[in-house]
Amino acid sequence: MGQLKELLVEEMQDLLHAETQLVGALPKMVDAANNPQLKQCFSTHLTQTEQHVDRLKRAFELLGEKAQPKPCKAMMGLIAEAEETMSEAGEKDPLTADIALVASAQRVEHYEIAGYGNVYTLARQIDELDVADLLRHTLGDEESADFLLTEISKPILQQASLDDTDAIQKKTHNPARSKVSLSAV
Repeated sequence: MGQLKELLVEEMQDLLHAETQLVGALPKMVDAANNPQLKQCFSTHLTQTEQHVDRLKRAFELLGEKAQPKPCKAMMGLIAEAEETMSEAGEKDPLTADIALVASAQRVEHYEIAGYGNVYTLARQIDELDVADLLRHTLGDEESADFLLTEISKPILQQASLDDTDAIQKKTHNPARSKVSLSAV
């Protein structure tokens, strides 16, 4: 086996482990989300992630290799951070907790986009076009999920910002002070 094919297999093993970890983590994220669209996004991405595992297994078959995961330390860390974010959610208002979840999820998506972009390019380079096609589909799913998370977060951020502005105004508004100011005029 050539070195580029070896590298492709190793990177796919890493991604297989990463995706398998996500299959376990995403249901927790669905439960932790407050916003219905965010819940749906995580739920849909769980189904996609299961398909990503299947695609990787097919890609291994096409390469004549065993679909054996290699521990993905990066994803372990990203999931540990997401679990920390979820455990701290009770200390935050629901909007802020959802924004924190989006941030965690997007870090995961960016890792996956980088990983799938690399394996897609490697597969094309060594002329494994059927493998590249499978990987390209998954790369597209990851990019779409990242885009959707950004779109979902926009109205949540706007509402959180309005809530913060209202809270600041309530703290700085002192009715007794206003009466004094008016009588002095």
